[in-house]
Amino acid sequence: MYTYRRAAMEDIPLLVRCRIDLLHSAIGEGDPARWEYVKEQLADYYRQALPQEAHIAYLAYDGGRCVGTGGVCFYRVLPTYVKPTGQKAYIINMYTDPAYRRRGIATEVLDKLVKAALEKGARYISLEATTMGRPLYEKYGFGILKSEMQYINETYEG
Repeated sequence: MYTYRRAAMEDIPLLVRCRIDLLHSAIGEGDPARWEYVKEQLADYYRQALPQEAHIAYLAYDGGRCVGTGGVCFYRVLPTYVKPTGQKAYIINMYTDPAYRRRGIATEVLDKLVKAALEKGARYISLEATTMGRPLYEKYGFGILKSEMQYINETYEG
């Protein structure tokens, strides 16, 4: 019923639009000038990350209409005994058009992203979960981290 494909360079405008849609749904409208800056930064990120496979994204379609997306970022940290390669993957930008939710689209996109991460050697895959997304991720096998923390500096404009 739905088709899924890995995003390519020509999909950058669509990826930017999907990301902006997700951000708007999460935080509202905000300052239009700041959104333009965010769009520029997103396009720059995708132009660099997609060819290097530092980011892989999948798009879900209903006919010719994009109805869902998700991405996975790859990075390396200092190796540890538990994570000897230091390869990590971070699932991000999971979004399904509200009219298409609860139809298995996000599950299929998530599955493709996890498989891509495993194929690239990442054994540590993490994500941030909204209240709405948490049941999907828990059902898939993600658990809540007990030892990881995050520093938040809301005054930094970087």
